[in-house]
Amino acid sequence: MPAADRVLDFSLGQAHLSMRYEQLVVRRDGLPETTVPMAETAVVIMASREVTCTLSVLDGLMRHGAAIVVCNATMLPTGMMLPIAAHTLQTQRIIAQTLAPLPLRKRLWQQIVKRKILAQAEMLQTLHEDDGDLVVLAERVRSGDPTNVESTAAQRYWQCLFRDPDFRRRRDAEDQNRLLNYGYAVLRAAVARALCAAGLHPSVGLHHHGRNNAYCLADDLMEPYRPMIDGEVFAIVAERGKDAPMDGSTKAALVGVMHRRLVHRGEKRTVMEWISRSAASLARLVCREETGEKSVFFPKTMVPP
Repeated sequence: MPAADRVLDFSLGQAHLSMRYEQLVVRRDGLPETTVPMAETAVVIMASREVTCTLSVLDGLMRHGAAIVVCNATMLPTGMMLPIAAHTLQTQRIIAQTLAPLPLRKRLWQQIVKRKILAQAEMLQTLHEDDGDLVVLAERVRSGDPTNVESTAAQRYWQCLFRDPDFRRRRDAEDQNRLLNYGYAVLRAAVARALCAAGLHPSVGLHHHGRNNAYCLADDLMEPYRPMIDGEVFAIVAERGKDAPMDGSTKAALVGVMHRRLVHRGEKRTVMEWISRSAASLARLVCREETGEKSVFFPKTMVPP
């Protein structure tokens, strides 16, 4: 696994986390002590009520650019901790980000929505050999998506994905929505971390703008990557049913999506690495840096070979 790519999940059982020589030390009752380099840790998920950690752990993870996700007893994310100084040009870029003109933000959102719908179409084509006419819909997305093509595509997509006309995407539903919640939480943390590393502030979005949402930009940029989580949830439901338990096997499968390798123009990298490239690309565009780029970078395909 590449450096800075590890996703550590502490959702089951007891664990105490401490730090020694820039290593995350994990102690569990009755088990040998294990260590993980802080520099190789991207996301830490804490959900078990029996997990404890020292302040040194929190400080160390922030210094090394990791994201920490806290979940409640039902695995629903309740908070996230991100580093505040992860890029040498952070102040300059955040100022430029907040001053980005509306036409630019609308054009970038158009690109993201179009790429998301194409990724949904690719997932449907891979799983069911039918894209649900989403490719056609993607071409209708205009600057800022004023006609909300994204929503129209989502209605088709969810029913086609699970072959269930009654399925609705609801965070509090006790079906496969639980699995989607968990997978999206991991993805959101990875994207938010990448944005901080690129010198952007995850609260200042292009389209998402809820005043109680501290991760608006992360919610924007993660959209084209969501279908990868959806595809894994489809596989879990097909094998274990929509009431599949949120056990170690299920979580490992969802976290594993971040470590899959996608190919773009002959280059094979993990999803985590492509997310970092997307964040860096967005930073250059939002800050109007003279690089010649015109579009936010996303891998050409969102389906592993």
